[in-house]
Amino acid sequence: MLQAAVAERLEDMKDSFGYPQSVLVLGGSSDIAGATLIELVKQRCRTVVLAGRNRDAMGSLATELHSFGATVVDLVDFDAVDVKTHEQIISNIFTKYKNIDLVLIAFGILGNQNEGEEDPLKAVCVAETNFTGAVSTCLWTVKYFKHQGYGTLVVLSSLAAERVRKNNFIYGATKAGLDGFAQGLGDSLVGSGIKVMIVRPGFVLTKMTKGTKSAPMPVTPDVVARSIVKGLELGKEIVWIPPFMRIVMSLVRHLPRPIFRQIKI
Repeated sequence: MLQAAVAERLEDMKDSFGYPQSVLVLGGSSDIAGATLIELVKQRCRTVVLAGRNRDAMGSLATELHSFGATVVDLVDFDAVDVKTHEQIISNIFTKYKNIDLVLIAFGILGNQNEGEEDPLKAVCVAETNFTGAVSTCLWTVKYFKHQGYGTLVVLSSLAAERVRKNNFIYGATKAGLDGFAQGLGDSLVGSGIKVMIVRPGFVLTKMTKGTKSAPMPVTPDVVARSIVKGLELGKEIVWIPPFMRIVMSLVRHLPRPIFRQIKI
């Protein structure tokens, strides 16, 4: 009976895999998360839980999501660095909503490279947010996905994770750690009904990057959002944005270190 029920629910997920009906966002004020949720709500998503620190920003997004057709948008207080609270927060959400189809890990900070080198505690803050907080929330999410028998975990990584650059090695290293963790986590879940999709965008024009020097070929949150939804539709494990950066970064990754050090990227 139990196996039949799980199989039936998994079949439902296959029918709407690209368009989950319930989504939890950890980092609910993220520009990329907001654009992604709008795309999902335009399809089949009707229940959204926004977890984050900025209630005003999440409230504005909630109003927008309702206008696109969301029936339930819940706001939850969440701090990525306060890892001791993660278990209870995620447990409460899964208990309240019974089934969460997709969880998006969207929090992160860019930090300031120069400030981080001068004050290591600032560098540690970037690491605690981007890596430690993500490890905690990913593992608690997967635990509850296992209880319900299915789920998709989307992790926002970065092209910076592919090869850490000297002028941004603090942020790049945290994303490299997260990316490697997410790959291993996804591999460990093959055959479980739980999937992990890693998203590697280049420079995205968001409030986080406002005021920083733009990298070549920047993209908007809308472009990232459409790529995420397309990746879900196709069952991708890794989404590159723009797609051709997969080839570019493959070349960059294999450059000899003396040559890589001389490149200004």
